[in-house]
Amino acid sequence: MDQLLAIRAFARVVEAGTFTKAADSMNMPNATLTKLVQGLEAHLGVKLLQRTTRRVSVTPEGAAYYERTGRMLKELEDIDGSIGADQGRPRGQLRIDMGSSLANLIIIPALPEFLERYPDIRIDLGVSDRLVDLVGDNVDCVIRGGTLIEMSLIGRQIGAARWVTCATPDYLKRHGVPREPLELETGHLIVSYLLSRTNRAVPMHFVHAGRKVEISGTRAIGVNEGNAHLAAGLAGLGVIQTFAYTAKAHIASGALVPILEDWQPAPYPFYVVYPPNRHLSNRLRVFIDWIAGRFPGLTA
Repeated sequence: MDQLLAIRAFARVVEAGTFTKAADSMNMPNATLTKLVQGLEAHLGVKLLQRTTRRVSVTPEGAAYYERTGRMLKELEDIDGSIGADQGRPRGQLRIDMGSSLANLIIIPALPEFLERYPDIRIDLGVSDRLVDLVGDNVDCVIRGGTLIEMSLIGRQIGAARWVTCATPDYLKRHGVPREPLELETGHLIVSYLLSRTNRAVPMHFVHAGRKVEISGTRAIGVNEGNAHLAAGLAGLGVIQTFAYTAKAHIASGALVPILEDWQPAPYPFYVVYPPNRHLSNRLRVFIDWIAGRFPGLTA
C-alpha cells in the first residue's frame, strides 16, 4: 500500500463528503480510492469512515487522524513549494473556478502573460456561473463578484467592474429611450440575469444624486449564464444591465447603445476566494498577486 497516497485519498473523502467526488478530484477510479482507504483502515486497525448508502461520516478516530495527517500534508506542500520558490519557479497544478464572461473576456486572454512568467504552473479552469463547493470540489480558489456571504471563506478584493445599461438600436427605436429608470417599469422589456442557485432574477440597480432605484420590470427572458445574457440583449429581446467590460466592444461597434448613463450604480466588487484550511501554496500566492495587480486594468 502507498500509505501517503492512501492518506491523501482519505483526506479527500473527508473534504469532499463522498467517495465519488473524492475519486473524481484525484482522477482515479472510485474502486481504486475505496481500496486505498480500506487498506489504510486495515493498516491502522481502526475505522476512519462510516459509510451508508447515502452518506459518509467521519468517526472520532478518523477526525483525529485527519487533523494530524492534514498538518503533515501541508508541511509536505510547504517543502515542495519552498524548493520551487528557491529556484524562482513556482510549480504544480492550480484549480480555479470563475464565471463565463469573466473567463472568456478578461482572464483567459491575459493568461499567456501569467504562464510565460510561471511556465511550471498548470491551470485547470472551471468556467460556469454556478457556485462551486471549494472544499468538496477540490478547487484552490474562485473569482467571485458581489458581497461575500460565506464567512468561512477568505476573500481578497482584486478590483471592481463598472455597470452599463443598454439595448440594441432597433429595440430603442421600437420602445423609446427611457429618461429615468422608472420608465423601464412600463412599455419596456427586461432581459433578466437569473442566479443559478435560486433561479431568482437579479433586479437592475440605479443611483443618481443619492437617489437609489431598483427595477425588475417586465421580463422578456431570464438567463442564468453571462454570455447568454449578453446574447439575449444583442438579439434585441430587451434592456440588459451588465458589466461594462462585457458590452464594451458591442457599444463601440454600435450593436448596443448605453442608456440612463447618469444613473450609475456602484461598481461591482470582485474577490479571489479560497478556504481558510487550504494551504496557500507558492503557486496560489503568485496567481493571487498577479490577478490582483492586473484585474483593475483589465476591466477598465
